[in-house]
Amino acid sequence: MDTNSSQHHFTFIKSNKKYIKINLDEITYIKGLGNYVEIYMQLGKRYIYYKALKDLIEVLPPHFMRIHNSYIVNLMAIDALEDNHIYINNDKISVAKSYRDCLKKSIEGLLL
Repeated sequence: MDTNSSQHHFTFIKSNKKYIKINLDEITYIKGLGNYVEIYMQLGKRYIYYKALKDLIEVLPPHFMRIHNSYIVNLMAIDALEDNHIYINNDKISVAKSYRDCLKKSIEGLLL
């Protein structure tokens, strides 16, 4: 059985010695903190997960995009893009220069 998270709408993470099921569409963004990440969810939940950001981006669905060396965002969760920042809920996140063009192209592809 293929358990690759990109084939499912959910995954499990191990946090605080327990396995937690999370729906991928409820992730707003992921902040890298060295060898672990902080996963920000809708409704303000957060989870610490021992995995590097570079490993996560390889297994997340295509609507997740790296926008900075320290951030992966869910494109569906972005409220606004202005200058070099995106806004998700009340959080303002910088977009690194090297990721800016790719992010803008992805958002422009979603324009009406």
